[in-house]
Amino acid sequence: MAKLRLVPKVFRERYPPIIVSRPSRPFGFDMTYRPAERVFGPPIRSWLPALTYLCLATGILAFEVVAELSPHNSLIYVDIVERTSRRIISARTFAILLMISAVATTLRTSMRGVRIRGDGIEYRDVVSFLLPKMRRFRWAQMDCIRLDDPKDISVELWDGTRAYLPAVRDPGALRAALEKVAVKRAILVRGGSGLDEILEADELEESSAT
Repeated sequence: MAKLRLVPKVFRERYPPIIVSRPSRPFGFDMTYRPAERVFGPPIRSWLPALTYLCLATGILAFEVVAELSPHNSLIYVDIVERTSRRIISARTFAILLMISAVATTLRTSMRGVRIRGDGIEYRDVVSFLLPKMRRFRWAQMDCIRLDDPKDISVELWDGTRAYLPAVRDPGALRAALEKVAVKRAILVRGGSGLDEILEADELEESSAT
């Protein structure tokens, strides 16, 4: 069994150890920093189908109202109102159902996006025609935030999985916000623009209060 040999004192004095300094931070700050809540909505292209559907439904409902207010001997009243008894559902019921569906589609689109919370990230997306998807990750679960892909933003979790965030209207602001949180909470970042770690006065007061 080999004996443990200590480094001679003469060697230590001649070759002192190299100490690399690192920027100092307040004790425990990495675990207590809570960013301000921000919401990043879906991109404009995601609104186009829903808004087109809403405009179409509004036009059909308006046409139905005009038909019911028209004179009883007019062609539009006869075709839309009087002949509705021969159909499975009336024109009024069809227009109302279409309008409700369009409003629901618009509301579902408005729920998509990424939300930065004080304790983590929450995002909503649509995985199928009917079912929305909502996931939430805490900052402590994140091993790495990947910003090196110009198209996608992803988060590597402690269990080895990776979650891709949905597209938002302002991806540059989302990248900057995530990079800022990663620097403050000592989360590894791949990519990004490189932010200064010096705290602003208001942020230091907010972190001390929490």
